[in-house]
Amino acid sequence: MYERDNVLRIFQETRKAVSRRDSAEIKNLSNQTNNSVALTNDPDNIAAAVVIYSLSKIVEREDYARLPGWKRFYEVYISTIDKIILAIKEKDDEYYRKNIQIIRDAIDKLSGNLRQDIKEVFRKASINKASKLYEHGISMETTAKLLGITLFELADYAGTKEEATNIHDTKTIDVKSRIKLAMEMFE
Repeated sequence: MYERDNVLRIFQETRKAVSRRDSAEIKNLSNQTNNSVALTNDPDNIAAAVVIYSLSKIVEREDYARLPGWKRFYEVYISTIDKIILAIKEKDDEYYRKNIQIIRDAIDKLSGNLRQDIKEVFRKASINKASKLYEHGISMETTAKLLGITLFELADYAGTKEEATNIHDTKTIDVKSRIKLAMEMFE
């Protein structure tokens, strides 16, 4: 794991922000991992970014708390973050990865709408983080592979984001850049 101390700090601050139900702070903490991920392509940092960003989205949705299975899922999520912090402190990367997987496995134990909603949160978090990495200069193909999403999901999100911010109205992409983008999508 690269930047262990930084990832530890981010998880510790995330844990505090969760107790305050401060989804904006949790999201900010997730964004702090983007630079190191862009520099290192480290899967452990990527996992941290997705898990923390997903948590920010989960915390902001107060209606989840009314769905069956929520309380148990939330308890597992939070106790697993505590274990992740311990794993980072002890420099036990395998235990860190195991606990990241426990969070993902907890989603599969949910049922009904909550399961689908949480799975969608994680899928969108992966796409969001992929978009951020792409903005940092990592190719679409590499970014998609690192986060386990398709090039089409990433391109669609990047295109939607561009339309939402009206970038296409203020910045024209030159032919060389368009060709590079097309080649990345079809490699």
